[in-house]
Amino acid sequence: IPKTFTKPILEFLAESCPLPLIFALSNPTSKAECTAAEAYEWTDGKCIFASGSPFGRVPVTLSDGTEKVFEPGQGNNAYIFPGLGLGVLASKAKTVPDELLYVAAEALAEQVTELDRDRGSMYPPLNTIRQVSVNIAVKVAERAFKL
Repeated sequence: IPKTFTKPILEFLAESCPLPLIFALSNPTSKAECTAAEAYEWTDGKCIFASGSPFGRVPVTLSDGTEKVFEPGQGNNAYIFPGLGLGVLASKAKTVPDELLYVAAEALAEQVTELDRDRGSMYPPLNTIRQVSVNIAVKVAERAFKL
């Protein structure tokens, strides 16, 4: 439902949680639960935001008067499936058990840096997607060989 994450809801999250994770995953952006700008502004820059649709960089003036630019991440299958698929193909795995999905998710999470979190994103920059995918593939293949 568009605009489900209202200002009172996001302000409550920011008051209740030191680092709220906001997943506005509906597509297209006109259907998003909130925009990246709303998430960052209404939480005073405290949140980490992921969307189903792309949002550009978001400049925000925080309550202390400082300016900060956030770079929202797009939470979709672009991060997991290329590396998962490559790892499965490289290892010649006959099946793809849930364990390999967990390994792929862990491998992605290991590549998220403090800088990524500081810019308000829960993913590495999209321009690093090829290396991210290779790193995921290596972990998936290593685990697949052990199964």
